[in-house]
Amino acid sequence: MRLSALARWLALSIPLILTACATIQPPLPPSLDLPKPPSDLRASRKGDRVVLTWTLPKSTTDRETIRNLGPTRICREFRELKECGTPVGQTSPQTQLPATKSGKPAEGSYTDATAAIESDSPDAFATYAVEVLNREGRGAGISNQVRVPLAHTLPAPQNFEARVTRDGVLLSWSATPPSPPPGLHYVYRVYRNVVGSNERVQAGQLPAGREQGYLLTDSSIEWEKTYEYRAEAVTLIDVPGKPQTQVEGDDTPAVKVFADDVFPPAVPTGLQAVFSGPGQRPFIDLVWAPVTDADLAGYNVYRAEDGGSTIKINAELVRAPAYRDTDVHSGKRYTYSVSSVDLRGNESARSEEASEAVP
Repeated sequence: MRLSALARWLALSIPLILTACATIQPPLPPSLDLPKPPSDLRASRKGDRVVLTWTLPKSTTDRETIRNLGPTRICREFRELKECGTPVGQTSPQTQLPATKSGKPAEGSYTDATAAIESDSPDAFATYAVEVLNREGRGAGISNQVRVPLAHTLPAPQNFEARVTRDGVLLSWSATPPSPPPGLHYVYRVYRNVVGSNERVQAGQLPAGREQGYLLTDSSIEWEKTYEYRAEAVTLIDVPGKPQTQVEGDDTPAVKVFADDVFPPAVPTGLQAVFSGPGQRPFIDLVWAPVTDADLAGYNVYRAEDGGSTIKINAELVRAPAYRDTDVHSGKRYTYSVSSVDLRGNESARSEEASEAVP
């Protein structure tokens, strides 16, 4: 009886086990190894050059990891792109994706020259896209598209110079007066950076007019620093119903200048001397108009007694535009003048004199 029950159990179980073991899944299709199209293509134009940058794909359209890439085709048309068509250039194959710092994705780049396709029309543009190919020269389509205006830019300003003055750095340049077509106009823009720093700051801007010479003072500097200055012409594009766009022209060569403050503050004005004494210890009060220089540190007060030599009578800089001289004596006449001093110790000339007698 036990053998018969065991035989029946085996007869029922074995077909089920064999059926489970023999199940065959459908075969997976082979990977096409097509790089995933970039979605972050960026474009920047300066002068007659357009610089394109994009993130290199790290995976295929089948989500397989990419070990190396074929060339990247550069696509350009004067309308919206549906496919790459005839590329205007291509990058070299990437046999190994470059390593980057801080784990940032590797980027591709390409520079396209626009001199032959620039236009006087304010609404002329070129559309760019890229198509990344695999080692067999096949791709999965183009990237996102970016528009670049094709308006002409002016040459860089000529004879660009920088000179330190008491009011800041005086910048000068010359240029041929432009004749802009409708919808375009131009400005000259100056940038500076502290030597050793890549942070660029706009120092000022002037419209491009009929004159041939330009002057611009950068009064926002910090003294005792070394600066590099560059100037460029910027094309401003106005198309009705659209936001204004800009195209930067080429830079001038950098001009380096050390902002050494050797310039004294303004000379004080309006000095008055008034004696007070009856019923109290005699003194002479001095007042004058305040000097408004931003780097003013204070004032020095000078006195001459009865035509004698002039001496400075304050031990420390006077902070306010007023001073009381208590070292005076009856029967004497005193002549005063004041000067201003900045934070770096530069001292102005002395003011006009004011005299007062002590009875």
